[in-house]
Amino acid sequence: MATNIPSRFSNLDTAHHIVEGAGIDQVKMVKVTGGYFMMGSDQFVDAKPVHEVKINDFLIDEHEVTNGQFEAFVKATGYVTVAERPLDPKEFPGVDPAMLKPGSAIFSPPKEVQGLTNHLQWWSYVVGANWKHPEGPNTSIEGKEDFPVVHIAYQDAEAYAKWAGKRLPTEAEWEYAARARTSNPMTYYWGNELLDNDRYLANIFQGQFPVLNTKLDGYIGTSPVKAFPANSIGLYDMEGNVWEWCADFYRPDYYAKSTADNPKGPTDAYDPDEPGAVKRVQRGGSFLCNDQYCERYKAGSRGKGEINSPTNNVGFRCVKDI
Repeated sequence: MATNIPSRFSNLDTAHHIVEGAGIDQVKMVKVTGGYFMMGSDQFVDAKPVHEVKINDFLIDEHEVTNGQFEAFVKATGYVTVAERPLDPKEFPGVDPAMLKPGSAIFSPPKEVQGLTNHLQWWSYVVGANWKHPEGPNTSIEGKEDFPVVHIAYQDAEAYAKWAGKRLPTEAEWEYAARARTSNPMTYYWGNELLDNDRYLANIFQGQFPVLNTKLDGYIGTSPVKAFPANSIGLYDMEGNVWEWCADFYRPDYYAKSTADNPKGPTDAYDPDEPGAVKRVQRGGSFLCNDQYCERYKAGSRGKGEINSPTNNVGFRCVKDI
């Protein structure tokens, strides 16, 4: 995520023993009937060109995977997330050894900022932060079982999906579901207006980013799943709340080469901003999205994340083939 925030290189794999489909995941899944739609957005360079895509039928979780669901998975399997694993100093030459302890990145609003180009001003690596302690070692998920699980690296999400007999969505499937199977050129997945009778329809950031969140939508951080209205096919939080991992590698130029029939993304990752990082697509934005800094909760836009750098605004949901 940043030079002073360690990126784990999964040298400890606790997912190898997970039996595919062994878990019982009680979350309601919505059937998404296949069809054609126009994918992408003219408003974002890496979401061009807008192109027609065909999608097969699939099932998708009605909401993001919650703390309660993930806790059941960990209790059943003993899985250890990336944020909880030890870091090898040999892999991080020049990094302060005090930083090389299990932890994760947390949004930490500063009192003031010098421009919005350096995101290190509002992100802190917190030792002891992980899915069980989302705001740091002195916090817990008790009473927040229906909030989305966070501090999830890509392989954590993939391991859960395997256990539940599911998989992570392709970014094309994700967008098709978020658009409720339509191709309407909307600003947001719900329409062209940010508010509905002065009501926010997603958990995003209001106020002056990153120093002051006015909480007009009712939340400072994450919100419980289903706190905001579902889209027309019954899916919650397809925008805002937490970013959601998709199966596709991230490349900004992929849409110009994408296949039209159920695309699954490029064969490798490349981000010119961080050429050495392996990134996967993230979709939907988070509680930190706003028009001052991050507009990528808007329809057709794309996010990206280094696969082993969890944060407190990234989670996931699963899909299943029919």
